[in-house]
Amino acid sequence: MAAQTHLFHPLHSLSLPLKTPSKSPEFKPKLKPSTFIISSKLRAAVVGGGPAGSSAAEALAAGGIETFLFERSPSTAKPCGGAIPLCMLDEFPIPPHLIDRKVTRMKIISPSNLAVDFGKTLKPHEFISMLRREVLDDFLRRCAESCGATLIQGLVTNVVVPLTNSSSYVIQYNKNNSQKSLAVDVVIGAEGASSKVAKAIKAGDYTCAIVFQERIKLPEEKMEYYENLAEMYVGNDVSPDFYAWVFPKCDHVAVGTGPLCSKKDIKMLQHGIRAKVTPKTHGGQVTKVEAHPIPRHPRPVRVRGRVTLVGDAAGYVTKCSGEGIYFAAKSGRMCGEAIVTASEGGERMVSEDDLKREYLKKWDEKYLTTFRFLDLL
Repeated sequence: MAAQTHLFHPLHSLSLPLKTPSKSPEFKPKLKPSTFIISSKLRAAVVGGGPAGSSAAEALAAGGIETFLFERSPSTAKPCGGAIPLCMLDEFPIPPHLIDRKVTRMKIISPSNLAVDFGKTLKPHEFISMLRREVLDDFLRRCAESCGATLIQGLVTNVVVPLTNSSSYVIQYNKNNSQKSLAVDVVIGAEGASSKVAKAIKAGDYTCAIVFQERIKLPEEKMEYYENLAEMYVGNDVSPDFYAWVFPKCDHVAVGTGPLCSKKDIKMLQHGIRAKVTPKTHGGQVTKVEAHPIPRHPRPVRVRGRVTLVGDAAGYVTKCSGEGIYFAAKSGRMCGEAIVTASEGGERMVSEDDLKREYLKKWDEKYLTTFRFLDLL
């Protein structure tokens, strides 16, 4: 009868039956990470608590994975127009009270002020949802916590990559001005274009652009104009290769432009969009100014070892429309579900091949053609 060899894992004890010949003392079996049976649940760290990270953490925790969700500043959110497509309302349980405005009129305005209302293509029951990212992100994080994920408010400073397939990844982070660390089996990078997780696994560079946005609180009579209207402006004076926008929220409008390839252009282009909308926003008060990088194409590497990238960290923003919220949440959910499947509910270690098969291949089959088409468009 074959002898059983037990391997010690620095985080969990691993039990792996090996057929070891009795007369071959130099025999060294080749271990495959996907065959590791772990005696305690798989542990996963999700870095970034936006739509991508929160959706990944929810799927992981719901599937039996011990999940830690890192978010450095839960009270804030990245600059974002905040428009979400109808399909997201169908696929994610976003309650109606989180939606600030249900837009049924979407005007595209040319440099010569000719306007086309794309809202006319909507069916009578359809609308574009406008919401604030800080509200959406908080809701999605609470969904993850309700499924069992542990939220850690702290800034991840480094991810230590192990030297062997069976060793832990170590998340180093700052919490309350104190350096801490956490050992995990799997890492998901979901912290945007400047992802430290992507840097740790040498995922490669990609071209980033800058989104700039001002929140302008308007008097009630001014907000009435934008009650169910969003505006998108095109032209070199507001955005050379994209569009500028005026998106209505609860008591303010978000006026922004992007993507911009140079910081020196921000002031000029924002002045251009502000000039366009001044008659409609006169008397308003700027309450917040925001800027943030966004990717212009997917990263060269999105899976390496037992680390995956989702959302902006992976480069999932459409170049044509700038849509990123839905693809962030969808990629996070698909990645979380893939890890649950590959690990058999947290009972087995996963490998790079598992993650490429269950997550990356399925994502590319579903969305790669869409991204390529919108890139050309």
